[in-house]
Amino acid sequence: KVSYKKLQKSLKEKDYVFFGEHHDNPISHWLELELLKELNGLYGSNLQVAFEMFEYDQQLLLNDFLSGVISDKNFEDSCRLWPNYKTDYKPLIQYAKENKLFCLASNVPRKYANILFRNGRPALDSLSDFDKMFMAPLDFKIDTSLSQYSALSSMEQHMVGSHLMEAQAFKDATMAYFMLKYKKENNVVFHLNGSYHSDFHQGIMWYIQQAQPAASIVTISTVTQEQIGKLDKEHLGRADYIICVPESMTRTY
Repeated sequence: KVSYKKLQKSLKEKDYVFFGEHHDNPISHWLELELLKELNGLYGSNLQVAFEMFEYDQQLLLNDFLSGVISDKNFEDSCRLWPNYKTDYKPLIQYAKENKLFCLASNVPRKYANILFRNGRPALDSLSDFDKMFMAPLDFKIDTSLSQYSALSSMEQHMVGSHLMEAQAFKDATMAYFMLKYKKENNVVFHLNGSYHSDFHQGIMWYIQQAQPAASIVTISTVTQEQIGKLDKEHLGRADYIICVPESMTRTY
């Protein structure tokens, strides 16, 4: 067990902080907002906030909303928002807007990820140069020895014709690609993503480390258990800090 103060102290002098959430878990979202405030206090305008929940072709809309060019209503009517946006992500976006923080829509548009999932990476070759602006370069590598990808590869055997592992890596590579593209030397990136994308220091983090081996990174993950007195063995080493939540916890959708 660790104190919240220890987590706070670990945020100092970092390049990246990955928060692996369960998308429907209210404890994750509450703590994300608390950490966003903490990071803003530490880094001010050098803090960038990045979201798996927004796809890169929505970046201009996000910019316009944060700068006040468009209203809340216009933003929400125009953007492809997750069903729990208003309860779980809007408070983060509003805080970023009030504090003039840059927000990055880091994820690959779902339609392109679906093309790869159904037909494999070669199917993306026929996309236009314009379409390819919204994703990582298509020659991205996949380390199939990583346990997270290996598990997805095993699952593919029960999903005939799918390319589940490649689709996951496509998202990870894209989120890393855009974080690296926008991050300036003194900036710190707070990235919010589903826990699978950063668990066991893999996924997005692996791609970041290929480009920046010396990057200083803190990872957080969320897990659920029937009993939370002791962490189950399967969760050991999942992240630097693990939030263990009772399975009976209310879901946001």
